[in-house]
Amino acid sequence: ASVDIESNGTVYVEKGRRITARHIRQLEKDAVAHIEVPVEYIAGKVVAKDYIDESTGELLIAANMELSLDLLAKLSQSGHKRIETLFTNDLDHGPYISETVRVDPTSDRLSALVEIYRMMRPGEPPTREAAENLFENLFFSEDRYDLSAVGRMKFNRSLLRDEIEGSGILSKDDIIQVMKKLIGIRNGIGEVDDIDHLGNRRIRSVGEMAENQFRVGLVRVERAVKERLSLGDLDTLMPQDMINAKPISAAVKEFFGSSQLSQFMDQNNPLSEITHKRRISALGPGGLTRERAGFEVRDVHPTHYGRVCPIETPEGPNIGLINSLSVYAQTNEYGFLETPYRRVR
Repeated sequence: ASVDIESNGTVYVEKGRRITARHIRQLEKDAVAHIEVPVEYIAGKVVAKDYIDESTGELLIAANMELSLDLLAKLSQSGHKRIETLFTNDLDHGPYISETVRVDPTSDRLSALVEIYRMMRPGEPPTREAAENLFENLFFSEDRYDLSAVGRMKFNRSLLRDEIEGSGILSKDDIIQVMKKLIGIRNGIGEVDDIDHLGNRRIRSVGEMAENQFRVGLVRVERAVKERLSLGDLDTLMPQDMINAKPISAAVKEFFGSSQLSQFMDQNNPLSEITHKRRISALGPGGLTRERAGFEVRDVHPTHYGRVCPIETPEGPNIGLINSLSVYAQTNEYGFLETPYRRVR
């Protein structure tokens, strides 16, 4: 306690002592609902809402402002008897949101959208429509953003939700729950995920990467069709005049021909062929690089047990980045590695 907690001459907690459950029970038993504190105790607290002078309509103090002795005197003179403040401490209720909002230069939705637009597109003059479209396309447009089934499953499990399926785009509730979880971690509630845990690392199969390249080709075809529709005569256009499949085939050929992970299969003998097919790599597009990969990524993790062979890995700069699956390891529908376990009774 930063001050003596007393009521009717009885001191329940001395200054500097920790408030325990026994003290709380004693206060409840004696029906103590309010305690007197010096005015210096309130100074420095953060108000929870706006306070207005009812006679003049003047804003005395805005929400999320720190109280000073002068502001307290001003509030007292204007007739305010009750002041609501934010509850924060150094243990499990940090003032992170309050401090963030206080240093944020934006005060409304439009100015926040413009600030985001300037960060994402520096040099371009922001307009209301362009700023709203950019923000909408970041996380809330099905055409531009897809959380995917595995992303939604991991997202919901991280937030301790019962369902594992849901929308591929983010909702306001999703963002609020993420902020609550991050604040909880900052307050010491919960733990940060282990990035090297195989429950947080999945295998992107050849089919999935080929599908992404096929989608790139389809987007190019869509753009070409729109251009031809805007330029050509709609009465004489035929479907074969508008659609050209070359961008799709070019994207697929480029993927199989020049991808970082594209290799000639080892066909020295059947065993080497099977081994090559069961090899997994942390390199490639969207993955790590040999120069940036540290010791923690290359090291053997307890979750490798039964899933990844801890011995079969190349020497040199690729050590720990290229691995082989264990004999009984397999990928599930989400791309995570699974292995059978024998239950010991």
